[in-house]
Amino acid sequence: MADMIRVDSLTKQYGDFAAVKDVSFTCRPGRVTGFLGPNGAGKTTTMRVMVGLTPATAGEVTIGGHHYRDIPNPGRHVGVLLDASAQHAGRTGREILTLGAKLMGLPLSRVDEMLALVSLSDLEATRRLRDYSLGMRQRLGIAHALLGDPSVLILDEPANGLDPAGIRWMRGLLKDYADRGGTVLLSSHLLNEVELIADEMILIGRGQIVASGTKQELLAGRAGGATHVTALDLASLSSALEAGGFAVSAAGEGLRVETDPVQVGRVAADKQLVLTDLRPAEGGLENLFLELTADTQRESITAEEVAV
Repeated sequence: MADMIRVDSLTKQYGDFAAVKDVSFTCRPGRVTGFLGPNGAGKTTTMRVMVGLTPATAGEVTIGGHHYRDIPNPGRHVGVLLDASAQHAGRTGREILTLGAKLMGLPLSRVDEMLALVSLSDLEATRRLRDYSLGMRQRLGIAHALLGDPSVLILDEPANGLDPAGIRWMRGLLKDYADRGGTVLLSSHLLNEVELIADEMILIGRGQIVASGTKQELLAGRAGGATHVTALDLASLSSALEAGGFAVSAAGEGLRVETDPVQVGRVAADKQLVLTDLRPAEGGLENLFLELTADTQRESITAEEVAV
């Protein structure tokens, strides 16, 4: 099946700082693609470039074979939610959807359909956005993204502010959308939630892709046969394991070793190294994500956060 979203060698520079560096990926119809990364990793910048809000320094993004700016009446083809708080705080939820429907040339009955879909009551729809909770703004943002019945959804952290029931609702909504042939690109740092919904995943850190593929492809072979170990002299243990031909990587306060615990224990015993923890490495997307982005976490404010 042809790719609906194609990102080719995308780079965005702010002076000497690269918020996004040589990023490439694709998203296919009928699939939910999770775009995962810590805060400041480059997710929002990438999505802003995709929908024409931020110019790229280099590279190209096409949706359905076209640049976003060249798509006529884009809301009928691409639904976008980047910042649920960006809507006019003085307007009501109904007014925002009504304005969107008029701009897209849609019947006003579509407004009521979307309000019902996202479970915003008539009373809530007449309230001004300044009185909305974050969760209500997120629901309204999802309603606006779906208003034109687009074939593509680009959603930046849509689960923010939703309670557990709301997250479950959103998960079902997006899966149904993809099952009907829609293309979903969903960014999040809620890794366990993405693990439940995404068919394919893209992991980004410091503006660069660190891994991509289906959940099965990403996790294949990473849990089975791997060991988590800590020791009083971790550096000596790491050196001994590497000298023995074992792949070793940092994992929190310990090491991840691509072999079983028995082999690690034998190396430690041979070198008379005291172990403080020795157990099979945990699987799961979160552990994989933390491992792959261990050197890409950014705690300080970045150019991306300033730009958003």
